[in-house]
Amino acid sequence: MDKLRDCLRTLKTETRDEFLNNIRPYWLSHSVDEINGGFFGVVNNRNEPDQKADKSAILNARIMWTFSLTYQWLGDTESRQMAERAYNYFTTRFLDKKYGGIYWMLDHKGEVKDPKKHVYVQAFAIYGLVEYYAAFKDPEALDKAKELYHLIENKCSDKEFGGYFEAYSREWDPSDDVRLSSKDKNAPKSMNTHLHVLEAYTNLYRYEPRPELKERLEALIDIFLNHIINKKEASLNCFLDVNWESVAELRSYGHDIETTWLLLEAAEVIEDSDRIRRVEQIIPSVIEQIIKHGLDEDGGLINERKGTHIIDHNKDWWPQAEAMVGFLNVYSVTEDPKYLRAACDSWEFIKTYIIDHKYGEWFEKVNRDGIPYNELDKIRAWKAPYHNTRAIYEVNRRVDEILEMMVGQSEFAADYDAKQMIRNK
Repeated sequence: MDKLRDCLRTLKTETRDEFLNNIRPYWLSHSVDEINGGFFGVVNNRNEPDQKADKSAILNARIMWTFSLTYQWLGDTESRQMAERAYNYFTTRFLDKKYGGIYWMLDHKGEVKDPKKHVYVQAFAIYGLVEYYAAFKDPEALDKAKELYHLIENKCSDKEFGGYFEAYSREWDPSDDVRLSSKDKNAPKSMNTHLHVLEAYTNLYRYEPRPELKERLEALIDIFLNHIINKKEASLNCFLDVNWESVAELRSYGHDIETTWLLLEAAEVIEDSDRIRRVEQIIPSVIEQIIKHGLDEDGGLINERKGTHIIDHNKDWWPQAEAMVGFLNVYSVTEDPKYLRAACDSWEFIKTYIIDHKYGEWFEKVNRDGIPYNELDKIRAWKAPYHNTRAIYEVNRRVDEILEMMVGQSEFAADYDAKQMIRNK
């Protein structure tokens, strides 16, 4: 047990240092577009911005969320300025003032490039706006988050089979192509969109604990338990038809492990003891399948499998971040120490292969031998500071809880001002 405590203390200290000395300063130094406003849409691996790159709502919403959280963490001027910059640009440029909702993409000057209204990005807007409200108590931010919530419910919900359809035109007509990217299946419903609606509604419920929102969260948790989680395989169905039949064999290990802790968090936030119990029953089996089929001996998590075949051997940055949180979370359910070792192993993999010690931040992906893809960008639509920042925050918070249980005293509040750092989660 002493070795495990040492492992956890090291995990906490080193992840904290990684955020303070690498991730945070990277985004402060390299993301801000001083010419056209907001943030660069693309910055390459050598930290050279593409001045003409389009700007995505996903990236901006995630920056807003990240630095709103960071301000609560550190209380520093730089984080406040970044959060305010993201909020002002997002609400001025990405918000459709005529039809409501968030545009998918702007050009480099901030003009609308793609007005599509994807539910995924509406959810991330809620997530970021609520976090901005949590940091600065700006009622306008919370009002905008609630407006987006009502839009999703009024425009996008499936009244017959439950859940949400994926994407719409600017005027909220159903879209023929609902894919988030070209690699996705053009299916009516997806695990990914529902996961991030769940995540957004959970954050909103913390500050707007209304009965109707609780009902929506209950329904989302049940959709995961009854339809999205394949209990036979202990994995998630990634793409589904209207009545929740799976239309693809794809297994995404990063989403599997991210879902285990976000689903439990949602049940805990609404204080639903029955759903907490049901989620806790399924988490260990999902994690065991991840360890058995998705985790390499080096501690890295591969990306994807289809049936019995690995179709993507690479190891992206974000599943490694989610793995640390997922393993700590399953330990809180089972108290099996092997999961603490797995969390520490995930961090060792990140330190060894994922962190770019030359140019800063994290590589987007490495191959199965740990060799990075240097041609890939450090900042782009899908490469934001959200996964690694959130993972480090969660690791620090959860390690403190585990150490407190082990030794009977909190070490977390000694490192940070508890009022700034520990929110009512």
